Amino acid sequence: MSLIAKLEARAASNRPIRVGLIGAGKFGSMYLSQVRTTPGVHLLGIADLSPQRARDSLQRVGWCASAYAATDWRDALDTGSTFVTDDASALIACGAIDVVIEATGHPAAGVRHALLCCEHRKHVVMVNVEADVLAGPLLARRAQEAGVVYSLASGDQPALIAELVDWARTCGFEIVCAGKGTRYLPAYRQSTPDTVWRHYGFTDEQVQSGDFNAQMFNSFVDGTKSALEMAAVANACALTPATDGLAFPACGADDLPALLKPVDAGGVLERSGTVEVVSSLERDGRPVFRDLRWGVYVVIEAMSRYVRECFAQYGLRTDASGRFAAMYKPYHLIGLELGTSVASVALRGEATGSTGGFRADAVATSKRALRAGERLDGEGGYTVYGKLMPATDSLAIGALPIGVAHGMELVRDIAAGTVVRWQDVRYDAKRQDVCVRREMEAMFAVREKSFKKLTNKET
Repeated sequence: MSLIAKLEARAASNRPIRVGLIGAGKFGSMYLSQVRTTPGVHLLGIADLSPQRARDSLQRVGWCASAYAATDWRDALDTGSTFVTDDASALIACGAIDVVIEATGHPAAGVRHALLCCEHRKHVVMVNVEADVLAGPLLARRAQEAGVVYSLASGDQPALIAELVDWARTCGFEIVCAGKGTRYLPAYRQSTPDTVWRHYGFTDEQVQSGDFNAQMFNSFVDGTKSALEMAAVANACALTPATDGLAFPACGADDLPALLKPVDAGGVLERSGTVEVVSSLERDGRPVFRDLRWGVYVVIEAMSRYVRECFAQYGLRTDASGRFAAMYKPYHLIGLELGTSVASVALRGEATGSTGGFRADAVATSKRALRAGERLDGEGGYTVYGKLMPATDSLAIGALPIGVAHGMELVRDIAAGTVVRWQDVRYDAKRQDVCVRREMEAMFAVREKSFKKLTNKET
């Protein structure tokens, strides 16, 4: 039975999926605009540090005030309405909720809320890619142990890429490369919240609409969000990033299979089975023809002459050899598509992309020369950006993940363009997100040592 048929059946039997949303920012607001027209789903409650901001979001996307006038979850349950609170922990703990959507964008909050979901046996849809990359492999394990589903968020690019990878592998294809498009130039690395709107192209009217946070949007411009999202894809799809991270080659939809293949096959990739983000801008700033700025893609390889012939017969765009082809989706609708994850998790017990191993990391890298005593300001800020790195390399050098690089004080000078390490900062080792991250690092470091020992013995 299709998801919509299952939802309609739940609506007909008055057994809706009961959902709690944490975070009423841009992604959360987009989901709010759709959930009220989705059958079989009841948004029981919304938690936001500013309840008024949540109410403003509800009003902005078209809810009438009576629809979110419930005083608590029991009142919401009785009246079929929604309650708004600033207490995310209480929202997670309330007995009626089936699925929690974590959409704060704050990595420490995401870790805390995911662990609470495991404690209270709630499925969790992790919109918060920052938290997923910081500790997702460990969080997914905890969720499995608790008997709940930990899922990436449909509509966001990592989940849509994971869907394409799943399709390709289910069809028997080898994955050459998977990724997304974005607007990127090398100079964007030094972008700050003061310069972001010039680079992004939004009008003053759009910025003033209430949905836009300069530091958050700057993380898209300076490459941090791309690093985070590709780390999430690599960890969910068992792919390995290039040694030096993302190259952001300028590439349109038609050129994907010609460019995104291994160097030894005439492409630009260090290896097959990797991730990459393509830019919608040529290096001189000209727009790329048929760019994929808003889209996602997967490049696959034909392993036989017969399959290459089929590619040609059915009009797939391939490289000159006919061996490599691409499938892509030109757009993603972010929170407007999130209902797919909620329905899949609640009705099928299936994640729409789920973190597996620790294959990739996003690490704090200096935007400029930094001095001892300065405090890092994290994702999208003035001091560091997030760089994609193979997890084995991150563990080897003790790299500081971008997800915790906020408020930490440097204990030594850092040259521009340098990966910051744990030993370079002063931090609170008892902080929950730090503890969870360090536990995950220790767990995978032991695995890596065991694997190397086994490999050496076999050799």
